[in-house]
Amino acid sequence: MLYEMTNKIKNGYLINRKEAIKLLDYDFESLGKFANEIREYFLQNEFDICSIVNGKSGRCSEDCKFCAQSSYHTTDIEVYPLKDTDYFVEDAKYHKDRGIKRYSIVTSGKKLSNIEIDKIVNSYKSINKYVDIKTCASHGLLSKEDLRKLKKAGVKRYHNNLETSRNYFDNICTTHTYDEKIKTIKDAQSVGLEVCSGGIFGLGESEIDRIDMAFEIRDLGIKSIPLNALDYIKGTKIDSKSIKEEEFLKMVAIYRFINPSAQIRLAGGRNLLTNYGELAFKCGANATISGDLLTTCGNSIADDIKMIEKLGFEIR
Repeated sequence: MLYEMTNKIKNGYLINRKEAIKLLDYDFESLGKFANEIREYFLQNEFDICSIVNGKSGRCSEDCKFCAQSSYHTTDIEVYPLKDTDYFVEDAKYHKDRGIKRYSIVTSGKKLSNIEIDKIVNSYKSINKYVDIKTCASHGLLSKEDLRKLKKAGVKRYHNNLETSRNYFDNICTTHTYDEKIKTIKDAQSVGLEVCSGGIFGLGESEIDRIDMAFEIRDLGIKSIPLNALDYIKGTKIDSKSIKEEEFLKMVAIYRFINPSAQIRLAGGRNLLTNYGELAFKCGANATISGDLLTTCGNSIADDIKMIEKLGFEIR
């Protein structure tokens, strides 16, 4: 079945939900072999590497059960307001000089205030003026007008994770809705921004929930899909059950079958995987967030680049 399905996908076929669920019967080694073949066919050895900076931390009004920055939780994270433009320009240059091609500012909260939007727009303008790096943004459920301002400031891609399936979303967040997320994604696309959207595995969701999210992402036309393994932080309100690596690898491969030409990006929880996810890059993944993440540590940029090149990828 995998051989025939892979050939159909290479010829332009998009698998359906029933076929995707059938893939769960296979082990991650078998799935990974064919997922990698699909990745090579559509994307060759292209690899996308990005870094993010926590531009505003903590005191978030939203109750996402997994998030250390929620005001509903008591955690040991650092709390601070929006950083200034000089900081972001220097940080972007630091990452660019170490081989990073994309740089994103991420801020806590449901959305930025009008004053914060003006500040962050100025920061993106300055980064794009002084640093040769593509800029991405992650600032919550912004209005279409605010997204248009980011686009005019030179931002190329907007990030807004679905986090999980529509069916399971209410189990992890009650202060905003799945449809609000969908609206933000469509608004970003309507003003000319690319969109980066994925989710977290290990929130208590089922394998079917994970597959349903993959189809929602495909239906939205999203080509950058960050996948996170839950990295439990003490004080949050999610069960501290880590997803097994074999489960994560299987899902990475299935996401490649469902989204054959997308950048499938390893994000949070890489520290829970063998050699920061090396096996996942053999199962269809071809992108990653490198360096420190928002409230957890990632792999170093230098080590990531060595791994990527050793695996035969070309950073673009």
